[in-house]
Amino acid sequence: MIARISGKQLGKGMSIFMAGGELGRTVGPLLVVWAVSVWTLEGYYRIMVLGWLTSLILFWRLRHIPARPDQRQSVRTMLPTARRLFAPLLGVVFPQAFMLTALAVYLPTFMTQQGASLWIAGAALSIWELAGIGGALLGGTLSDRVGRKTVLVVAMASSSLLMFVFLNVSGWWLVPVLLALGFTSLSSTPVMLAMVQEGVPHNRAMANGLFMSMSFLVRPLAAFVIGLLGDNFGLPTAFYIATMMALLAIPMIHFLPYRNGRRTSTSRLSEAEEEECSKQLE
Repeated sequence: MIARISGKQLGKGMSIFMAGGELGRTVGPLLVVWAVSVWTLEGYYRIMVLGWLTSLILFWRLRHIPARPDQRQSVRTMLPTARRLFAPLLGVVFPQAFMLTALAVYLPTFMTQQGASLWIAGAALSIWELAGIGGALLGGTLSDRVGRKTVLVVAMASSSLLMFVFLNVSGWWLVPVLLALGFTSLSSTPVMLAMVQEGVPHNRAMANGLFMSMSFLVRPLAAFVIGLLGDNFGLPTAFYIATMMALLAIPMIHFLPYRNGRRTSTSRLSEAEEEECSKQLE
């Protein structure tokens, strides 16, 4: 649905969608801690009301926005196109997942092992996630202008470099480095989401499901490997290995089926339909 109402600014639409998720991951833990402190662990189920209200608001605001594509292809027809996109995309997502998982899962543990207090360790994760909101907003939006591949290469190269810097600084230097690291490392996901929506324009829901499934399968594997390395060689070594793995994603970007870093969707709404969608949202 986001892809349909984004029109020519598909990257921007994916950026806003991704930024909402990062904002939830930033605020969510704080909300849960408050709820547990007020209602205890057995009583914090009350916050599920927020999920119900959100679902009702989404239904009311989006009920007139078309969700089905104008033209649909059979799975057999879609497979060759999907294979050309998802094979190299897996080569990007898989190595990158090691660095992202290291930060998302093991950053607080890493910080405490380096002598930080529990408060600072938790704050480090919040700083990284908070910066990711800005990165998510800019990544997809910028890719509409300069191209998807360009943004992916810059984001992954700079985030890997910043990860090496993070592993070699201490004290208050960690704050600006974590901000820059969160900004760059989380800016590539909306770009890849836009690629998936553009690459399989007639089966966008299925393509999005394939991408999400691929990500969900890769991340637990990466978390297991990093934890295993951390137990045997220490988390600093595991973080270095995860960063070197992330560098392997950069050459795979070349094989993504995009000319000049961009591809124009063939399944956008007409101007009249886009205007009608905008009126409904307003």
